[in-house]
Amino acid sequence: MALQLWETLKEAITAYTGLSPATFFTLLALLWAIYYVVTGLFGSSDDHHQRPRSFEEQMEPLPPPVQLGEISEEELKQYDGSDPKKPLLMAIKGQIYDVSQSRMFYGPGGPYALFAGKDASRALAKMSFEDKDLTGDISGLGPFELEALQDWEYKFMSKYVKVGSIKKTVPLTEGADSAEASTDAKPAEDGPSDGAVATEEKSSGADAKEE
Repeated sequence: MALQLWETLKEAITAYTGLSPATFFTLLALLWAIYYVVTGLFGSSDDHHQRPRSFEEQMEPLPPPVQLGEISEEELKQYDGSDPKKPLLMAIKGQIYDVSQSRMFYGPGGPYALFAGKDASRALAKMSFEDKDLTGDISGLGPFELEALQDWEYKFMSKYVKVGSIKKTVPLTEGADSAEASTDAKPAEDGPSDGAVATEEKSSGADAKEE
């Protein structure tokens, strides 16, 4: 049985390769030896072990997003990716998202690194990389730009975790005006007015003439 298989194999080798069985197996052995030598020259077993290890270090699981609440734009700048120990944050329309999982895009050296640590609503709407557009001010944008910004916001809401919002600064002009008004009104409450003082002086002068 084994002899018949060997004869069939030799016939198949001759029919498909045009080589004799001895030549075929000699070439096969040479190819295997060449492969072994090449793999030994260009890569050792240590390299094979080190590469997966370094790859695993780069792919360490990210810490869960931390809720920050309301922070100022100045505080948001601390999360631009320059500190690898801090999460990578970015804001759209005043809402802050953790984009750490896309560090290759928004982290240092990434194509959108300028947007990190900022509210880049205007820049995203206009697809601009100019410093003047790296702001959350979206006044004056056209309908197509607002629609583009809305698409970005939907993308961030579905892909990233919202971790806070940017504090809104409230102008204090009304409070200052009211404080000044109350200050001006105090002397009238505490003592007699200038008119009352003048009246008293006149009456005292009249009394002196009568005497």
